[in-house]
Order: sequence, then structure tokens, then C-alpha cells
Amino acid sequence: MAKTSDIPKPTAAELDLLQALWPLGAATAKQVHEAMALAKPAITYGTVLRLMQIMHGKGLLIRDESQRSHVYAPAQAQDSLQTNLLKDLMQKAFSGSAKALVLAALRTGVSRAEREEIEKMLKDEQS
Repeated sequence: MAKTSDIPKPTAAELDLLQALWPLGAATAKQVHEAMALAKPAITYGTVLRLMQIMHGKGLLIRDESQRSHVYAPAQAQDSLQTNLLKDLMQKAFSGSAKALVLAALRTGVSRAEREEIEKMLKDEQS
């Protein structure tokens, strides 16, 4: 299994693209551009295509070149990448303390509904 440090870390722009691509599963640059343009109307097709090519080179995306329009897919599942990013953040910013990370997250403003959901999950985990 690859170490967390071996997994490429996406930039903010790359995370935006992954957020658009994960629900699609696999998609062409045109499809990703259309999805991203809903939130960022100023983003161009060329920017999306170039970013996807860079991400493929970094190992963040896989590419199927069997069709005329290349089809891209995330190299890592959303939950897997988020877990790796969270572990990295916990190590770097919270000296490896999950407790410190959770307390900081709770201090930054969690809605009543989110807090209740978290408490329910913790109770279920203890059962």
C-alpha cells in the first residue's frame, strides 16, 4: 500500500475538478467543463482540458484513450482521497492528534443538525 506521502496532493483547482468528476465517475473534458461551468461560469473548456491533462500526468486521473474523445476518471475514490488529505492535515497541523483536529472543527461552527448527526454516529460506533 502506498504511503500517504506517495499519493499526489491535489491543488485547490484540482480538487474543484475532482468534485465535479466524482459524481460523473468517468467523463470527457467537455462533460467535466459543463459540470464545472455551473458553479464557475467563467471557466473555459481549454482550462479544464489542460488541468485534466496535468492531473493525468500527476496520477490524479486515469485516461481511456480508446475513443476519439478521451475519457477521464479519478484515480482515487473520493472517500479515499479525503481520508489521505485529512491524515496529512492531522499530522502537519495537529501533531497527529485526531482529538485536536475534531475540536478545532467543532469550534469553527457546526450546525445543530451536523452536531446531532456526529453524536449519533459516535453512539452507534460505541454500540
